[in-house]
Amino acid sequence: MKPPRLQARDLAFSYGPASPRVLEPLDLGLEPGSFVGLLGPNGSGKSTLLKLLAGVLRPDQGRVELGEEDLHRIPRGRLASTLAFVPQDVHVWLPFTCREVVAMGRYVHRSGLGLLDSGHDEVIRRCMADTGVLDLAERRITEVSGGEAQRVRIAQALAQEARILVLDEPTSHLDISFQVEVMDLLSRLNRTRGMTVLAALHDLNLASLYCDRLIALRQGRVMRDGPPAAVLEPALLRAVFGVEVEVQPGPGQSPRLFLVPTGGRRP
Repeated sequence: MKPPRLQARDLAFSYGPASPRVLEPLDLGLEPGSFVGLLGPNGSGKSTLLKLLAGVLRPDQGRVELGEEDLHRIPRGRLASTLAFVPQDVHVWLPFTCREVVAMGRYVHRSGLGLLDSGHDEVIRRCMADTGVLDLAERRITEVSGGEAQRVRIAQALAQEARILVLDEPTSHLDISFQVEVMDLLSRLNRTRGMTVLAALHDLNLASLYCDRLIALRQGRVMRDGPPAAVLEPALLRAVFGVEVEVQPGPGQSPRLFLVPTGGRRP
């Protein structure tokens, strides 16, 4: 089934009446089946925007719509079966097995008695197989690598059977091999399942390589929204990140970025 459109209208937010706005009024929409990267320096409002779009936070102004409905009027269980949010740096301190962590994603599909029927076992197994963590089923989440744990968390989100996946820095603190592994997984889910994927990303080259659309934020404002070639331009990146870059064509004409040190090139 095709995912519904996720739409923000005149969205603004601050963390208190005496606090400055973290997000200035903005409008954006996520087309069904798109793979969108959210870019910006620390403190630009990326995490706040994702939490607003996922229904974790309520906006001070404007609204978020899922299809034709106000997201905050949708019952939590029905919302969770449509949209899954994977926050950054969530530590599972209790020694659950990886299978138990994935099974937590099935809470929205439990019976009135809070029980899972036999059909849920197959969904859990399939989600673990799709994310390549089936062989970790009986291992403790506290004992696996960062990349493995991230794939388990994505499997948990898939177990909700959601069609929209919102992730806050899914490659943060991972070695480059695990970063590519996670991005390959998200790309595959986007292509084969038609899932809408929105991810905050720090690595601009990974964003360019995998995403079909990028949104650049700075100080709570959308600086540019479009395909990678239109967003990853030296002048814009200088304004957003305060860095100098060279941009060259990469694989499939995706822009490839090279950082220019402020002290000049090495001899």
